[in-house]
Amino acid sequence: MTSKAPTARPARNVPQHGPKSLDIPVEDVSGSNDAEKFATGRSSSGTQDGTLVGHVDNELVRPPTIDIDLEAKPPTNKVIEDHVVDDAYPEGARGWLVVLGSCLLTASTFGLVNSWGVFQAQYQVSILSHVNPSTLAWIGSVQYSLVFLPGLVSGRLFDLGWFHPILIGASALLVVATILVAECKEYWQFMLAQGITTGIACGLIFGGALPVVSHWFKKKRATAFGVVAVGSSYGGTVFPIIIRKLIPVVGLPWTQRILAFILLGHLTLANILVKRRLPPSNVSGGLFNLRAFRSAPYSLYVVASTVAFLGIYTCLTFIDTSAINVGLSADFAFYLVSIANAGSGVGRIASGILSDRFGSLNVLIPFTVFAGLFTFIWPHCRSQASLVVIALLYGMSSGAFVGLLATPVAQLGDTGDIGRRTGMLFTVMAIGAVVGPPIAGAIYSATGGFDIVGIYAGAFRHSITK
Repeated sequence: MTSKAPTARPARNVPQHGPKSLDIPVEDVSGSNDAEKFATGRSSSGTQDGTLVGHVDNELVRPPTIDIDLEAKPPTNKVIEDHVVDDAYPEGARGWLVVLGSCLLTASTFGLVNSWGVFQAQYQVSILSHVNPSTLAWIGSVQYSLVFLPGLVSGRLFDLGWFHPILIGASALLVVATILVAECKEYWQFMLAQGITTGIACGLIFGGALPVVSHWFKKKRATAFGVVAVGSSYGGTVFPIIIRKLIPVVGLPWTQRILAFILLGHLTLANILVKRRLPPSNVSGGLFNLRAFRSAPYSLYVVASTVAFLGIYTCLTFIDTSAINVGLSADFAFYLVSIANAGSGVGRIASGILSDRFGSLNVLIPFTVFAGLFTFIWPHCRSQASLVVIALLYGMSSGAFVGLLATPVAQLGDTGDIGRRTGMLFTVMAIGAVVGPPIAGAIYSATGGFDIVGIYAGAFRHSITK
C-alpha cells in the first residue's frame, strides 16, 4: 500500500492594513541553495499571483509585509520650503512663563519710556530749566521712536535665530545707559544717553518680546499679547512713583543708579524665562521685504498705525503739565501719568480677551475711537476729579491700541516671517512716534494752551479707524 505525499494547502490570505496600504513582500536574499533549504525543511515557490511564499513543515506561509501609509502627514513645526507648518501650538504652562518673561521685557522698555513725562517735568525745573519744553520733548520722542526703529533689524535677526544673543547684549546696554544718565549735565549728554542709547537698547529688547510669544500661542495669542503689554503699564505706573519719591531723598543721580539696578533684576529674570520654540527660518526677501507691502491689508495697517502714532502719546506726555497750568498742585499732577498707565493695563488685558473672541481689528477700532474722543476732551478738564476720570479712561482705551498693535500683523502672514513683518511695522511707525510729541509741544508753545493740541492728537488717533 503506497502512501500519498501530503498535498500543499493553498496560501492563506493576509488582510490588508487600511484602505491605502501597500504590502511589499520581503524577498529571500540570503543566497542559500536548494540543499540548505531541503536540510532545514524550507523551500520556496511562487503562487498564482506571483507572490513568493515559503514552505515550513509542509505548510505554505506568506512572507511578512511592510505597511506604508500613503496618507501619513509630515511632522509639524518643521521648516518646510522656508515656511513653518504651524498647526500645533502648546498653549500651556511653558508658554505662559514666556509671556511672563516678555511682560518683564516690556516693563523694562516701554514702562521706562512711558515714564519720560516725570523726567521732563523734573528737568524743566532743575538741571535743564533753560531749555525750551518743545526742545526738551525731543529726548522723549527719540526714545519713543527708537523703541520701534530697530525692529526691522531685531525682527529679521529673530527669524534667523539670533534672539538670545541680541537680548543679552541689549539688556546690558540698557543698564549701562541708565547709569550713565546719572552723570549727564548738558542737554546733548541727556540726548545721547537717555534719548539715543536708551532708545536703541529698548528697541532691540522689545523687537523680540512679541514674536517669541507667537511661537507658543495661536488660539489665545491676542490674550497673551495683552498680558505682555501689561508690563508696559506696570512699569509706567511703578517707575514714575519710584522716581518721584527717590529724587527728594537721594537726588537725581542716585535715583538713576537705583533704577538701573531695578532694571537689572527685571531683565535677568526675563532672559531666563523667554525661549523661542520654532526653529530659525531663513525666508526669502532680505532684511526689508518690500513684497509684503503688496498685501493691501498689511500696507493699510502700517500706514494707519504710523499716522495714529503722531498723537498717541500726546495726552500721556502733557497731562501732568496741563493740570499744573489750570492751577492744580504738582504733587497731584504727577500721579496722573501713573493713573493713565494703570488704566492702560486694564485695557490691554480686556482687549486681548475680547480679541480672541471677536477678532483683533473688531476690538482695536472701537477702543481707538474712544481714545481719540478722550483726547479731544482732555484739554477741557480743569478739576482733579475730571482729570482723574479722563486719565483712567484714556489709559484704558489707548492701552487696547498698544496691546493689540502686533496681533493683526501675526494674522497677515506665516509665523516663520512674523519677526520681520512686525519689525517693518515698528520701523515705519517710528516716524510718527519721533515727530508726534515735538509737534504737540510746538503747538502748545505757539498757542499757550492745550486746546489745539487735543484737536491735533485726537484727529490723528482716529486715523486707524478709517
